[in-house]
This record gives sequence, C-alpha cells and structure tokens, in this order.
Amino acid sequence: MHRRDALRLLGALVLSRSIAARDLQQKIRSIGLQLYTVRTALEADFDATLARVAAIGYREVEFAGYFGRSAQQVRALLRRTGLVAPSAHIPLDAIGTGWECVIENALAIGHRYLVVASAGAVADIDGYRRIAERFNHAGEVAKKAGIRFAYHNHDSEFAPLAGELPYDVLLAATDPRYVCFEMDLYWIIKGGQNPLTYFMRWPGRIQMVHVKDAVAAPPHRITDVGAGMIDWRSILGCGTRAGVKHFFVEQDEASDPFASITASYAYLRDLRF
Repeated sequence: MHRRDALRLLGALVLSRSIAARDLQQKIRSIGLQLYTVRTALEADFDATLARVAAIGYREVEFAGYFGRSAQQVRALLRRTGLVAPSAHIPLDAIGTGWECVIENALAIGHRYLVVASAGAVADIDGYRRIAERFNHAGEVAKKAGIRFAYHNHDSEFAPLAGELPYDVLLAATDPRYVCFEMDLYWIIKGGQNPLTYFMRWPGRIQMVHVKDAVAAPPHRITDVGAGMIDWRSILGCGTRAGVKHFFVEQDEASDPFASITASYAYLRDLRF
C-alpha cells in the first residue's frame, strides 16, 4: 500500500471511530427505495406497487424505468401516494441524441437527478476518460435545464486498469459543477475499497448512495440492510457529513422483495449515527 493511500485509510478509520464515539442522535430523515428492487411487481401493477412502497414508510423512490407510463401519469401517481422521486436511472445511450427530451420528461416528473446506471464494458482506462468527457457535456446541458447529472458504480470501476482505478479517473476527470456520483455501497465494498476514504477525499461529490448489505466474503451475497457485515452506522454517518443527500435501499435479486424492503426500512428507521 502506498503511503498516501495508507494515510487516507488511517484517516477514514479515525473518523469512523470518532463518529462511533459521539452521541448517536442523527438519523436518515427520508429513506428511499430504488424501484429496481420491485420491478416485477411494478410491471404487474404499477399503481398498487408504488402505494405499497409508500405504506411501508418509504418517502423517496428512484426509478429505473416507467413501464409505459407518461411523465404526467407518473407525477400524478407520486402525488396520490405521497412519494417524491428525486432521481431516476437511465442507460448510457440516453445522453446521446434526444438527451434534452430525457431531461424534459425528468423535470415533468419532478426528478432532480438523472443517473447513468452503468458504463458497460470499457476496454481500457482511456475509455473511462472518454466517458468522463461525455459526462461533462451531458452534465452541463442538464445543469442549464435545472437538473443534476450523476453516475452509479458497480465493482468493475474498482478493478485496476493500467495501474489506475476507473472510479478515481471518473472522479478526477469530471467537472464537479456538472457531474456528481451515486455510490453503490455494496459494490464498492465488494470491489475491495472503503467508502469512508472516498467520502473524506471527495466531499460533496457523492450526493446519493445505494444502501444494500452483504454477507461475509465470499460470496458477497446481497442481503437485507442490517443483516450483513457492513458497518452502516459509520458509513452513513460519515457519508451524511460529507454531503450525501439521498439514501436508496436496493436488493437486486430478493426472493421476496417486499419482505426485504420492509426489513431494510425497519433497520434504517431505527438507526442512529
């Protein structure tokens, strides 16, 4: 480990311990759900599924598709259920031709962020630099319209290419005026990195997180929040202080999605940091 990285990790651990030593008074004010978790239910009954999510106690949702509904229909349903949707996931190709239309629909629904869900397969580190250029352009267009552009990671961004981590390249090569990040806390930990280090090094850049837990490695199976090995008190406390604004529960492949999101909500509702 390089001395610089060791110092960053040491700083993250010290901050983690200082957070743990404080009076635990803070909590997540508005717990969100990434709706990919209940995608099968949404496809079967869009309206009833959103109502059920709201009944559990969630107040924010992040979309990953609208299942044929118009922006106006989605906005009306959000109002009826008392939900807000600050964010939505979009594919990488959405930031090409027609990007302005995507932004217009997002604003009509009430989104404040549009998030590229994945960069797909990228062959080399220069490919990530080219993607960063695309993100800067897309983010500038979005900002002029009144919306923020963000990127969501998996674990591949933490596998070194030519001695560099792609996630680090994306952070360094994107303009903070135009591009922020949604950190998937499960995937960064599975990729062998410490979220606390990134919160400390890049305050304000990571404005949203995906909250999903993991059983001990291997196999890093995703599990309900609070049922795995991740230290949520330290991570969420540090993230909040570093500028994270939105917290979306996600369970990629739950056998019973509603039981999973209910258990995760209950854990986060009671968590203090």
